[in-house]
Parts: sequence; C-alpha cells; structure tokens
Amino acid sequence: MIKLTLPLNKETVKTLKAGDSVLLSGTILTARDCAHKRIFEYLDSGRPLPFALKDAIIYYAGPCPTKPGRASGSCGPTTSARMDVFAPRLLDLGLGAIIGKGEMCDEVRESLKRNCCVYFAAIGGAGALYGNAIKSSECIAFDDLLSEGVYKLKVKNFPVIVAHDCHGGTLY
Repeated sequence: MIKLTLPLNKETVKTLKAGDSVLLSGTILTARDCAHKRIFEYLDSGRPLPFALKDAIIYYAGPCPTKPGRASGSCGPTTSARMDVFAPRLLDLGLGAIIGKGEMCDEVRESLKRNCCVYFAAIGGAGALYGNAIKSSECIAFDDLLSEGVYKLKVKNFPVIVAHDCHGGTLY
C-alpha cells in the first residue's frame, strides 16, 4: 500500500503504476456531470473558475447529506466515462489527477500520458467507506447544484487503485 500526501508532484506520479493500491491524504474536489458542464461554461466564456484547477484532483462524486457529527455522508464514485468529453481539456489546463469508477476512453488515457497525470479508480458501492475517509467537506462552487456542486474535501487514507498511469499502463 502506497501512502500519498496531496497535492501530487510529477516525480511521484511517474513512480505510480497501474494496479498500485494507494491511500490519499489531503484535499480533493468533487465534480459530477452538472458541475463539469458549468466549468466548461465558465471556460468557454472566459470567466475565471471559482476554484484553482491547477494540480487539483477531481473526484467524480457528489457527497450525500451529512448526518450530525459527521464530516460527510456517503460519497461513492460515479461512472467516469460520462466525463470523457471533459477530462482531456481539464488535464491540459493543469488538472493533477482524476478519481472515478470504471474505464476511461483512449483520448483521456493519451491526455494522462501527455500531462504526466494519473487516473485513480475508486470502488463502486463503497460510498460509506469513502464518507468515513472524509474529514471535512465544504461546497466551494455551484451550490445551486446541491450535491453536484464542487466540494472541497479533506481526506485521510482515502483508498484508491491506479487505473491508468502516466506511462500508458492500465488496469483495464
């Protein structure tokens, strides 16, 4: 098991191989379909994003409502292929890594290689496990989208697997 503190640097990314089990600690952002559409509206209109994209890690998820005394509700991954149309441009703009569920297309894998980035797979159906790894959660953009807004999550020992590495290796 590899333990990594975020943000990632390119030297660390280069050491990761498809199939590596990783525990992430630090800050990640959530964004699902609606948030990605809104991000692209901002980019296409030349408006600055309300958060930094450079070196960020986007988790394709939307946290469920939080119960009292908890930092987050369940927060499982959504299907990554739905973000295939968005990922290459965001990676080219400096996104550091992606976390999601399932395989991504060839164009995304090429963009990961070109930008020395990695795609981590999270386990579908393990939303409660991921919710327990979240130590704080704050909506930082697009709160009108509710759970599909962009959330800033502080995580500790967030379990993922390297699905696509920056060398072209893949679990799939």
